[in-house]
Amino acid sequence: MTAHVVQFSGGIGSFAAAVRVAEKHGTDDLTLLIADTGIEDQDLWRFADDTSRMLGVPLTKVADGRTPWQVFHDKRFLGNDRLAPCTRALKQIPCRTWMETHHDPAHTLVYIGIEPTARDRARIPAIAHAWKPWRTRFPLCSKWERPLTKEQLLREARALGVAPPRLYELGFSHNNCGGTCVRAGMRQWKHLLDVLPDRYAYAEAQEEDLRRLLGPVSILRQRRKGVGRPLPLAELRRAHQAAPMLPDERETTAADRDEMTKEGVR
Repeated sequence: MTAHVVQFSGGIGSFAAAVRVAEKHGTDDLTLLIADTGIEDQDLWRFADDTSRMLGVPLTKVADGRTPWQVFHDKRFLGNDRLAPCTRALKQIPCRTWMETHHDPAHTLVYIGIEPTARDRARIPAIAHAWKPWRTRFPLCSKWERPLTKEQLLREARALGVAPPRLYELGFSHNNCGGTCVRAGMRQWKHLLDVLPDRYAYAEAQEEDLRRLLGPVSILRQRRKGVGRPLPLAELRRAHQAAPMLPDERETTAADRDEMTKEGVR
């Protein structure tokens, strides 16, 4: 008998993947595997619990026990949009350790809920390779699946009686790390400052603490005239408060964000 393990990130893509796996294979051998980073938005867990109840499948939660900020301290490296050691430490390693203990690769399929955009499709070979020896499937990118936009996936969840995570309603394109993902771009950080200023302030304080430890590092970098330089969150806040984004600029934030590679295990 084949076991079906959905890498359930708490995002709408993994929700849609779980629904499709349950419809095709049933739920007797279905696992919703989710990693706790310690800084997720509380509504992610409400959404995960609602999904669990809707499918009749309990959540299988794994956790390293640290937050990304603690990982950065331990590794003496501040994550950024180019390299984020928190992904491996808090998501990939705990998920893979659980899989090694509970599921034989010969009798297990792993499902990843990446969305059918060209950018995400390009990640499929790397994710599949990283998960070996387990076999991977990408339900939303199947040639038999009609490509759906994020808004269509959100409507699908509502139709099934599950309210989407609030970060989507607040204008974020992803539901990871409470909106403070270090892999996000400058626009998302500005948006976070606008809608969740307390959360931005906490991230800013954590970055400043790491700058005292590590020197002039930063999550973001600014490039002008071909020259890059660190852009601390404190500096971005001051500049943004002096010249806030216009509403139409906020609406384009999705183009500046990269999905957390929480599904790919290395």
